[in-house]
Amino acid sequence: MDVNIDSVTAIQNILADQRQFFNSGRTKDLDFRLENLSRLKKAIIQNEAGILEALKNDLHKSAYEGYLTEIGLALEEIRFVSRHLRSWVKPRKVRTPFILWFGSSAIHSEPYGISLIFSPWNYPVQLTILPLIGSMAAGNCTIIKPSEYAPHTSAMISEIIERHFDRHYVAVIEGDVQVSKDLLNERFDYIFFTGGEKVGKIVMSAAAKNLTPVTLELGGKSPCIVDQDANIDLAARRIASGKFINAGQTCTAPDYLLVHQSNKPQLLDQIKGYLRKFYGENPRKSPDYGRIINKLQFDRLAALLDKGDIVVGGQSDRDDLYIAPTLLGHVSWNDPVMQDEIFGPILPVLEFKDLSEVVSTINSRPKPLALYFFSNQHNNCQRIIKEVSFGGGCINDTLAHFINPNLPFGGTGNSGMGCYHGKAGFDNFSHQKSIFKKWFNFDTPLRFPPYKKKLSFLKKIMR
Repeated sequence: MDVNIDSVTAIQNILADQRQFFNSGRTKDLDFRLENLSRLKKAIIQNEAGILEALKNDLHKSAYEGYLTEIGLALEEIRFVSRHLRSWVKPRKVRTPFILWFGSSAIHSEPYGISLIFSPWNYPVQLTILPLIGSMAAGNCTIIKPSEYAPHTSAMISEIIERHFDRHYVAVIEGDVQVSKDLLNERFDYIFFTGGEKVGKIVMSAAAKNLTPVTLELGGKSPCIVDQDANIDLAARRIASGKFINAGQTCTAPDYLLVHQSNKPQLLDQIKGYLRKFYGENPRKSPDYGRIINKLQFDRLAALLDKGDIVVGGQSDRDDLYIAPTLLGHVSWNDPVMQDEIFGPILPVLEFKDLSEVVSTINSRPKPLALYFFSNQHNNCQRIIKEVSFGGGCINDTLAHFINPNLPFGGTGNSGMGCYHGKAGFDNFSHQKSIFKKWFNFDTPLRFPPYKKKLSFLKKIMR
């Protein structure tokens, strides 16, 4: 394996600095955490223009979309966490059983130590800053490895962090795949990874060598189901928005549509209408429509258009990294577009006759990160929630569950493990230390030999 000695040395030096700083105890101080969360907020606000320009250069994001999906969510998370952190860090008292009479029990949240955050290219600011907030709030030091596929944003994040934070507290290490491998060869106290399943397995395997706990935020084929009695106009508007924002490069985007056969023609017509309303007759000219991240991803996506019938869209330009918002009909589960997560502006459409068919179909496949169900039938909504396993989702909406800091966000099974956002983010980067405190002046005789004649009483209090 080709190892960059300079890279390894730099990583080890930063790790040593962070280990020493963490052991000083500074990061555990509540005021220190709040002060640095405030510093992070100010840094984002001061560099707003540069961030938006970097997002434009990497993904062709409009200023509005960049603020809505990246900067705004980061600032909202800081506000929410800062407001509640003082109560979260307090030991949480819990009940003590009778057999431990004359004692008290509590759970103390403590930081793991040094966190390693791998962030992806599709939302390179938001998916860097949100886990960083959780790590800082919990009292950790942090090393960030941004994606090399969004070079402008990666450089911007590195510049911001370097300017506003000492590297012994928060550091950014840029680089290619080899740098990621070099990082995984070192011992961290926690690893947070956002990306694809294939690389997620590599990260988890590397973490296992040091028994390092991990959070994996992956993805998968997230279904969007439109029931027989759904509000078709509302569904079309919210599906079109949720699928094609960021040119479909969203891990929680609807990956495919399952539409009741009675609604399919109307739904497709309505989605086509909203695409025209959102992006005009030629989305390529729209300032609000993004681009594919690079030619590798473009070629992968373009190949998926060879099977099925294009209902709308299908136009593409490799030099411009442009693929139009596309609906794909007459698709089967054996087609390439249905084998893996699409992660682009292509939405295959399948139909169903009965909801039982939908439940069976989804449950026979790997668990998705998200699921969206449009229906006005309460019983059908409850059935989907109870009978189908997925990371999280919405009833009569798309993507919105990700925005609420009160809702933990994360996957299950093939779509990931662990969760974050708000309190869940603080808990994710904290070890829950259990403490039982016993009073000195009393011991129950049940604890000590001889045990003769004590069993009957023990059974009474422990049943």
